[in-house]
Amino acid sequence: MTGLELVLTMLGEETTKEFAIQNDAQGFRKNRESAKAGGEVAGQARKSIEQQTGRPVLSSDNFLPKEQQGCYQRNNSLRIDWGFNS
Repeated sequence: MTGLELVLTMLGEETTKEFAIQNDAQGFRKNRESAKAGGEVAGQARKSIEQQTGRPVLSSDNFLPKEQQGCYQRNNSLRIDWGFNS
């Protein structure tokens, strides 16, 4: 994930939160509507950036350096526990 992907993800999440607050979303259906609308805002921003730069925003890169990724090694023998997974 690149920095731009991270920012667009945050845009979608914050927009979703604002829609949920504005609409006093209660329950799954109303929150799903807010989430869909927030995702559409982030999606439109991504498409606009891609159109203006001529390059895709999405990548297969990981935002964190390899030594900070907290993932399994190739043989799954080592797992880094960051303390927030249950």
